[in-house]
Amino acid sequence: MDYKNAGVDIEAGYRSVELMKEHIKKTMRPEVLTNIGGFSGAFSMEAVKKMEKPTLVSGTDGVGTKLKLAFLLDRHDTIGIDCVAMCVNDIACAGGEPLFFLDYIACGKNYPEKIAAIVSGVAEGCAQAGAALIGGETAEHPGLMPEEEYDLAGFAVGVVDEKDLITGADVKDGDAILGIASSGVHSNGFSLVRKVFPMEKEALETYYEELGSTLGETLLTPTRIYVKALRSVKEAGVRVKACSHITGGGFYENVPRMLPEGMRAVIRRDSYPVPAIFDLLAKKGEIDEHMMYNTYNMGIGMAVVVDLADVQTAKQAMEAAGETVYEIGRIEAGEKGVVLC
Repeated sequence: MDYKNAGVDIEAGYRSVELMKEHIKKTMRPEVLTNIGGFSGAFSMEAVKKMEKPTLVSGTDGVGTKLKLAFLLDRHDTIGIDCVAMCVNDIACAGGEPLFFLDYIACGKNYPEKIAAIVSGVAEGCAQAGAALIGGETAEHPGLMPEEEYDLAGFAVGVVDEKDLITGADVKDGDAILGIASSGVHSNGFSLVRKVFPMEKEALETYYEELGSTLGETLLTPTRIYVKALRSVKEAGVRVKACSHITGGGFYENVPRMLPEGMRAVIRRDSYPVPAIFDLLAKKGEIDEHMMYNTYNMGIGMAVVVDLADVQTAKQAMEAAGETVYEIGRIEAGEKGVVLC
């Protein structure tokens, strides 16, 4: 008896690391002091000395049951982008710049090419965010997970000067709310998605005219990463007063999180186009409108509050970073919360 016969293939682990290295290289920043394969990742903080009060911000998350679609379609090269996005978008919400990322993959069986495909997506997400992928772990769990399945989670660390933290404290009546378009469902609400649509390969490979692609392609579209857009706003000299990453819980849970007491967000539902996938979901699942806005991003991945006078400058900066942006509402004095009208 040996470890391989017990279900853990050490040699496959070595091969996975070798295959990952080509993807990880593109995420490197000059502050990275260690190579992949060591016991830890080292990142120099020398560059943050120029900040008055450098403050670390962090985020951790996973991909959730969206992974089930990757299993069914045997496509694993984009799911890592979702994992990175869920972490770095939260950091960007605080005004932070993501510095580095670590991933954790738990699998029933280590298939090196599959693991490398997953990490290629993680690396792509890190490249989009400007973060270095400095380490991670691939754990083989025979008997605990089915051989063909895996789970993926990650952890990111960023930095912001304390004076630049986005806290929502100075939000006032009359401020504008800008919405940055999402790429679709992103990585939340897939337990409901899987109840609405048959989780069979044939159903996922069905082409829908209104989607302009197959259902599976639409649902697997990776989460947008908004780090560069928010950085561009800051570089344009605009102060972001509050920011909300629209994830699980949709508008009703996430928008109030960015607001101080005594302020509410009033958002116009007709101020931007809702992507067709949400209309299809609501129709097929007979899901009422409130539940849709309480579960999904409905086409807005990030809500950003700026002074009314800064709307055009902020909007242009985000668009120059490649995003589609809409002015979706206003801040009003009132009981803390969100009103959709």
